[in-house]
Amino acid sequence: MAVEPVKYLLVYVLTLLLAVSEVFPLSVSAMLGALLMAWFGLNDGLFTYEEIFSFIDLRLIALLIGVMITVETVGRSGLFRVLGLYAVKLAGGSPAWLFVALSVISAATSLFLSDAAAVLILSATALAISRELGYDPTPFVVASALMINLGGTGTLIGSVSNMIIGLNAGFDFVEFAAYLLPCELMLWWVTIALLYLYYRERLRASPRLLGEYRVRVENKGEVAKAALILTVMIALYVSSERLGIPAEAVALFTAVLALTSTRYDPVEIFERIDWDTVFFVASFLVLVHGLERTGILQALSQLIYEASRGSLAYATLLTLLVSGVTSMFLANVAVALTFVPPLKALNLPDKRPLWSALVLGTNLGGASIPVTSVVFAMAVGALRHEGLRVDMGELSKVGLLTSLAQLAFSALYLLAYFKLPF
Repeated sequence: MAVEPVKYLLVYVLTLLLAVSEVFPLSVSAMLGALLMAWFGLNDGLFTYEEIFSFIDLRLIALLIGVMITVETVGRSGLFRVLGLYAVKLAGGSPAWLFVALSVISAATSLFLSDAAAVLILSATALAISRELGYDPTPFVVASALMINLGGTGTLIGSVSNMIIGLNAGFDFVEFAAYLLPCELMLWWVTIALLYLYYRERLRASPRLLGEYRVRVENKGEVAKAALILTVMIALYVSSERLGIPAEAVALFTAVLALTSTRYDPVEIFERIDWDTVFFVASFLVLVHGLERTGILQALSQLIYEASRGSLAYATLLTLLVSGVTSMFLANVAVALTFVPPLKALNLPDKRPLWSALVLGTNLGGASIPVTSVVFAMAVGALRHEGLRVDMGELSKVGLLTSLAQLAFSALYLLAYFKLPF
């Protein structure tokens, strides 16, 4: 049976519009989109009923839930509050310096932890600081999410899309880093500068922070225990590849460790889990994989490469632009998988700039819109979990401006690094 891809694209767009307009919560918007995608796909024979469930990445869901349980349990000890206060003390009570420090820490943390784990930990720390000191939490949480998405762009194991692209390109770890790590490090400071300029009016110091103050640690035993649990989690994540332990197994292990080694009521912990984000991620995966089955991206990528007319410079810029824009709406893993075959088939003598452009495009475009970025969506969930009002339009504007600036800088970097003539 012939498939009409237009209606699937309309389902996707409708889901985005519902989520951005906040007619329904993020999870409900994604569930509605997944239901429509499943209905059309089954009727058209695009996929089977059993395949719909295979679209949901249970390993990712297990990772999310495990980390959320660990972070919620650890957070109850007051550890994040203590860490935040020490960070404020080192920053001299300046929200601006604290903003820069948390941004750098967020990007650096994502080099070692999965994005999901990093955003949960850093969001909890930022929110703890805000509650204690009366800061506006939105700039800190949003900056952490955007910097976490940026972190890991320059390493082969920094993201799943990096692994897909790097392996198909034949890059080893050192070669991958040589091409892309310098760009990532420069993008850290470009992004921090842009975000600071955008949020500078909301980064005002409280008068009571200008003087000396002491960090009080209540219930030191529970704080020390929570620090040990968090250290174990991070150590296992860092060494998980060498030990052969999947990331979701680490998350579930530390969740059980946290629940059994503390005195908190598990029922209360489970009630505090951000289930809205969990259901959003699960439903959105169905939406993405359903759209991927229509072949829309494959047809689009073929047109782009035909438009380059054999020019390596044009092909590189088109790859960066189209993969970046497409990743704003689709999961970057799906975009990477879709763009790899056309790139491999291109008859060009040097494809290193193209592979590098695809890495940058899929990573940088992936945190533009809150409803299409798992990391951004989790940050929004963390803010709402604290009862804070979230302006999705403003967050979308911040994400889009940041991503477009990053893509523009990356274009200049690729042209200069690989010395591409027009």
